[in-house]
Formats: sequence, structure tokens, C-alpha cells
Amino acid sequence: MLPYAGGENTHFLEACTLCSKPLGHNTDIFMYRGNNPFCSQECRQEQIEIDEAREKRWRVKKSKETSTKTMYGQEVLL
Repeated sequence: MLPYAGGENTHFLEACTLCSKPLGHNTDIFMYRGNNPFCSQECRQEQIEIDEAREKRWRVKKSKETSTKTMYGQEVLL
């Protein structure tokens, strides 16, 4: 059994990562990014979209940070 953030000992395939719905023993389990189980394609897809939006915000932030240049001792946003 693996511990999770809640502090209880549980196996990582016992509940959906997104909605926490218990995963059945004879049902399909949809995996994403290694050890993240989901109860349905819909939950998995929602997590993918959440991750993509988070990554896009991070890329935009990084892009803005790197587009700042120093010209004659002053920062200029290009």
C-alpha cells in the first residue's frame, strides 16, 4: 500500500485522481502520466485539459519574462 497526501495508506489504483470515485476491480482504468488513474475517459480528458491550460499559462509567463531586455541600463519590454 502506498501513502497519499491525505495520510491514509491506500493503493494508488483505488480511486480516480480527479473525482475520487472508487475504481472497481473489474472495470476499465484510464491512466495518464504514469501513476494517475481515472474512472472514465471524461475524467482523464478533463485532467489533460487542466494540465495543458496550466502549462500554457506557464509558457506565457516565461515568454514575458524572457522578452524583457536591458537597454542602456533600463529594462525595456519588447
